[in-house]
Amino acid sequence: MREKVLVAMSGGVDSAVAAALLVEAGYDVTGVFLCLQGSRDSDGRDGSPCDSQDAADAQAIASRLGIPFHTLSVADEFARIIDSFVGEYENGRTPNPCIRCNERVKFGRLFELADSVGARHVATGHYARIAERGGQPVIAPARASGKDQSYVLFRLWRQWLGRVLFPVGDLENKQIVREIAGRLGLEVRDKPDSQDVCFVPDGDYASLLKARGGRALRAGRIVDSGGKILGKHDGYGRFTIGQRRGTGVAMGRPAYVIGIDPVNAVVTLGFREELLADGLAACEANWQVDVPLSFDAIVKIRYNHRGAPARVTLTGNGTFEVRFRDPIEAVTPGQAAVAYSDGCLLGGGVIERSSKRDV
Repeated sequence: MREKVLVAMSGGVDSAVAAALLVEAGYDVTGVFLCLQGSRDSDGRDGSPCDSQDAADAQAIASRLGIPFHTLSVADEFARIIDSFVGEYENGRTPNPCIRCNERVKFGRLFELADSVGARHVATGHYARIAERGGQPVIAPARASGKDQSYVLFRLWRQWLGRVLFPVGDLENKQIVREIAGRLGLEVRDKPDSQDVCFVPDGDYASLLKARGGRALRAGRIVDSGGKILGKHDGYGRFTIGQRRGTGVAMGRPAYVIGIDPVNAVVTLGFREELLADGLAACEANWQVDVPLSFDAIVKIRYNHRGAPARVTLTGNGTFEVRFRDPIEAVTPGQAAVAYSDGCLLGGGVIERSSKRDV
């Protein structure tokens, strides 16, 4: 009997090719479109951040592949992802909502559905791979290094990993994905990749924050590290640690955002040396493998970060500290610190604060 697999289909080329590869591999494939209908858009109105064209594209792909297709409503869960995103900005942090969405919405709800219909596997179009470490399944970076998405998958539950499939993760580059789509006659072959947070498709975070009360858009002061007032801003939520452009302040040489105080609506600017940190503290840890109390790893502090050698030390229930071998720039609260070793994802957590080096 063929193994059943549910594949998340977004209407894009990656998930389309993922589904196609599973069909070619002999799986019993069902496509599932995650419907966000009813969640609130950036203007505060009821609506869906997924364009209806995406749903139509996903259904057309399933029809072309000859597989069943279902729509799964995740409106309530997705609304909570948006609420968390806004709350993080209000607290002066810079979140990555895709991380929570993958755990709670995409994989969480898909595994619930898979269990209810007797499907062994869940698959997505993520660029990542499943490997083996000590006889256990682990997530590994995609072969297409410039497309790797393993960073945003660190919150996947350990017990899911033996059931997860990432069909495009073994492909060498995105061009191969598009070539497969062309060979199969899939109309989404040349569909552009999404570039923004899906519920802020135009990248206008300020409109979303304004629609949610505008707390993070309170006007305030811009100061230097000594407290000297340099100017004013129209919302601390418009800034992130490490930001250089758009501050509206000239300091004689390149200056960066080095601090955000949401209580007093104060943004602090400083020079590159003030942006450096030699460590960080993180919370909400999720380890996909057993790790010792202290270990060496390569730690990534943002999605496109190459990673840096560091020592990771567990400090309590769901918390850990990272000490980098060399000082690192722009450790940003709200982003994730994700640890890798021997080419495998170990886990990670949410950055609470950086520990600064002496300057």
